[in-house]
Amino acid sequence: MDIKDVTFSYDKKSTILHGIDSSIETGKVTTIIGPNGCGKSTLLGVLSNHYNPQSGEVVLDGKALTDFKPKELAKRLAVVHQQNNAPSDMTVEKLTAYGRIPYKSLFSSSTKEDEEAVEWALASTNLLDKRKSPIDQLSGGQLQRVWIAMALTQQTPYLFLDEPTTYLDIYYQYELLDLVRSLNKQHGISIVMVLHDINQAIRYSDTIIAMKDGKIAAKGAPDDIITAESIKAIYGVDVIVKHDEQAGMYIVPVGI
Repeated sequence: MDIKDVTFSYDKKSTILHGIDSSIETGKVTTIIGPNGCGKSTLLGVLSNHYNPQSGEVVLDGKALTDFKPKELAKRLAVVHQQNNAPSDMTVEKLTAYGRIPYKSLFSSSTKEDEEAVEWALASTNLLDKRKSPIDQLSGGQLQRVWIAMALTQQTPYLFLDEPTTYLDIYYQYELLDLVRSLNKQHGISIVMVLHDINQAIRYSDTIIAMKDGKIAAKGAPDDIITAESIKAIYGVDVIVKHDEQAGMYIVPVGI
């Protein structure tokens, strides 16, 4: 996936993204970080074709995202938004199955492939024992896994996640990120996600895209771009970068 000189604004007056040039590596976990209002979620929205850029383009498999038909694109990338809604009495299995819509025609019934996709998605997200449960009986972490399961039934090579750990306590945050990493490692799914927590980004990412003021301030492997100097430049916060045999690399703020 290539990002070619992308500029975006919501009202054509205040520009949010300024001439973004970059790429998303296949088979990797790429995390977008940066201060509030820097354009993280907006960039993810452009990459998932939720927003159309004012100029430039995003190219997937040699074709601009805007040239894909909706069902065609839905077989190549799946998105889990920050906030999602469904009827509270809907079961886990039924909600998960909605991810198969791109493969169906109007009034078509479920196929063996549909059933196998749902089974795989539920197994991959550790939800088989919850398949008949209404979603209003789930914890926040379990519900977030249902939305990911629904995205997985699309069976796409790309999965986009907008702040997937928001509203979750620390246990479910790391459980979810462990799931994301396993989907990448075991199934080769290319992951693009937005995170606020820099230490989580360091731990779970192959590549970090750090943004500031609608531009890419740094991009690369965590060990290469996460430094005291880069964090100060991007966030305005003084940190110490530490290395631990068990915890790996992490940062500790020392003042504002």
